[in-house]
Amino acid sequence: MPEELHRGALYVVGTPIGNLADLTPRATAILSGVDAILAEDTRRTRALLTHAGIHATLERFDDVTSASRTPRVVERLAGGETLALVSDAGMPGISDPGAPLVAACRDAGIEVVPIPGPSAAVVALAASGLPTHAYYFAGFPPRKPGKRAKLLDALEPLNATLVFYESPLRVARLCAELAERFPQRTGVLARELTKLHEEIVRLPLPELAADLAARPSIKGECVLLVSP
Repeated sequence: MPEELHRGALYVVGTPIGNLADLTPRATAILSGVDAILAEDTRRTRALLTHAGIHATLERFDDVTSASRTPRVVERLAGGETLALVSDAGMPGISDPGAPLVAACRDAGIEVVPIPGPSAAVVALAASGLPTHAYYFAGFPPRKPGKRAKLLDALEPLNATLVFYESPLRVARLCAELAERFPQRTGVLARELTKLHEEIVRLPLPELAADLAARPSIKGECVLLVSP
């Protein structure tokens, strides 16, 4: 039996991180039924919707527009519209736009319904073979060396697997810094998860740093993990 949508609710919908077949039947039904979809990049989301045969109204909602559009979105929800929030890939709000909108909806008493989907951090952790008793998701580390050093200082004593997102242009540098700090720990690079050229490499951090440094280039979305 099809799920009945909650009128005036914000649906936070997880979308595939690579393989479009990972869009769940429930997510497909929700995206097909809402009044509009708030998307980080309407072009990328349109490609997903076309693949799934979904015809829906798309509206841009990214880091640039979210602050100015959030009050109006809350008003629309309060007025009875049912909306979905998606990011380019994965769960909205996880190193992607969305968290401030969810907070604003909660503060206004608007129902927020999560529709679970893939998350690169959790997918990488599950495939890494590193301890999962506890993990710390650090997202994208600061670009400035001083701020990045302060973050690593704070993370060093944690008895948890560390999970970072990083650009392919900077992941080798980050791995080298981690190897210098934690030479006895194991590192895992998870790249292009669920895509054609998926790669998961697990090595002692110094060896992983050397591997990345020797590559002429690194492509794709990267998750870098460090053992406790």
